Amino acid sequence: MTAGTARERILRAVLQVIGTDGVAAVTNRRVAADARVSLGSITYHFPTRTDMLRDALLGFVTAETTRLTDLAESYRDRGLSVADAAALTERVVGDLGWSAERLAPFELYIQAGRDPALRQAADDCFAAYDHLTVTILDALGVPDASTVAPTLVATVAGLQLRRVATGVPQDISAAILRLLVPAP
Repeated sequence: MTAGTARERILRAVLQVIGTDGVAAVTNRRVAADARVSLGSITYHFPTRTDMLRDALLGFVTAETTRLTDLAESYRDRGLSVADAAALTERVVGDLGWSAERLAPFELYIQAGRDPALRQAADDCFAAYDHLTVTILDALGVPDASTVAPTLVATVAGLQLRRVATGVPQDISAAILRLLVPAP
């Protein structure tokens, strides 16, 4: 039996299904089989499919927020160079890996565009990335970091999405350096 409560196993299974086959593949039967729980457990824990999708995204957000907050705080008040910041960005992206569970949020972000019930969870996830970015930009002395951060987060997310779509790794740190350092 897989470790964790039935609810935790269900949420991990939802992310796995989404990451491998997309949101459309999330059915109660499929999730129950993958989570090794009864079909009744699905409806007991999640009255609707939207509840299940939202809670899966929120679970990802919670874990990601904790990870990014810890990382941001470890860099607060440190002297960072732009190269250090770019390397840190590369580390954050590299830590994500490309497992199905890490691909699932991209699918869920798209689904949030279709389903308003998922939008707050998606917003919370982007807020965690923005917080880390603002912390790094503040350490670099970038003026108006809070207005620049969403653009940098969107750039990194776009490069990640491009990598997913093409299979070609993107040099994210080089892209960040080009954005932050004016050309000579």
